[in-house]
Amino acid sequence: MDAALIPKGVKRCPMWQFLLALGVVGAVLAWGVYAMLLCWIKGLNQTNMNDYYGFALWIWADLAVIAVGGGAFFTGFLRYVIGKNELKNIINYAVLIGFICYSSALLILAIDVGQPLRNWFIFWHANIHSMLTEVAFCLSCYFGVLCIEYIPLILENRQIDKVPFFHNLSHNLHETMALFAATGAFLSFFHQGSLGGVAGVMFGRPFAFREHILVWPYTFFLFTWSAAAYGPCFTLLVTWITEKITRKKLVKDNVIELLAKISGWMILSYIIVKGIDTSYWANITAKSMGLSLHDFYGRNWFYGYWMLFTELVICGVVPAVILITSHGRKTAWLRVTAITLGVVGVCLNRWVMVLQIMATPVMTFDKFVLYYPSWQEVATTILPVAYGIILILISYRYLPIFPQEAELNPIDTNEPVSRETAIDADAGTDSTDTAADMAPA
Repeated sequence: MDAALIPKGVKRCPMWQFLLALGVVGAVLAWGVYAMLLCWIKGLNQTNMNDYYGFALWIWADLAVIAVGGGAFFTGFLRYVIGKNELKNIINYAVLIGFICYSSALLILAIDVGQPLRNWFIFWHANIHSMLTEVAFCLSCYFGVLCIEYIPLILENRQIDKVPFFHNLSHNLHETMALFAATGAFLSFFHQGSLGGVAGVMFGRPFAFREHILVWPYTFFLFTWSAAAYGPCFTLLVTWITEKITRKKLVKDNVIELLAKISGWMILSYIIVKGIDTSYWANITAKSMGLSLHDFYGRNWFYGYWMLFTELVICGVVPAVILITSHGRKTAWLRVTAITLGVVGVCLNRWVMVLQIMATPVMTFDKFVLYYPSWQEVATTILPVAYGIILILISYRYLPIFPQEAELNPIDTNEPVSRETAIDADAGTDSTDTAADMAPA
């Protein structure tokens, strides 16, 4: 029965290995669920949040997964709006990763609220003066878009596709996928930006406060830009990890290199603008409040100048230079190093925009206070990681995630080869083009 569910032309590991992997990751998931239930039943006293830290590890994790999940909306934008057709062979995985990231973000918010039964208050009793309300609306709507983009992939399962209704539904959804991709890009622009805007308007926290363009602080645009720049790095990194675990080539190099090149130029442009913003903030904005750069980076070793250098240079300039150069992105170990640094860089940016904001003293008599999360916070932060791995395991085994997998990893099969496939092979064309053109965003 399991073999009948696996996509045609590909090979999967034995069932016992699959179940063993699910069991190991499932144990981690159960640990996280237990911690989550403790937070819901006993309250937020299960955390180490205090008067200094009104939000901490969870919010960092939330902003980080939303940033790296930006690869879904940006790749969809490149594929369907800009017309980069080569990306059709990685768009499925980008959507799956985005689906995991955004559902994880909603789960983290549900834990942070502490009373999940009242989550509907966000929509029914909306505070129209709060940017977090707009974030919640856009986040929920874009998650809905990701669900619509992921559904056709589920419907392409070998057994489900045999049902005429589901087959036709999948085909019709493919026809309108460009519209959903464009809608997703539009929604993502606003919720990514508003997450940055929350920090940018915090006048009482000089580390975060930024000047405005019309009504939007600079951080509004920087958050959106960084998600579009670094999100594809996460997609490429997870793809590389998947290839190493499965010991298969799943996506052709030209696809990987194209996405890496675009990401590299986006990172370079972002780092230039981020550097200008940091310089303006340090020399004008902060000084107007009677503060200097040393007040933020020179008074505590943990949040020292090394962190600023790491974010902007090591995790910004370095990956950008590697990815925009032909030799850099074509050399496997350099490319993997660059995309790894990129993922670390955007996560580090969200870290300083969440935790360093809280740690930095705002009163003359105040001092730096570091945050130490409780085990419940750590467990619930790891929970989405385990959930994501499980969803990838199941999706990879039973759904046609990678259109080029069968071509790149030919296996002996008793399935007859169609006349069309034979003609494509003789002509040297990619026999997956037709299916890939219909792949969900």
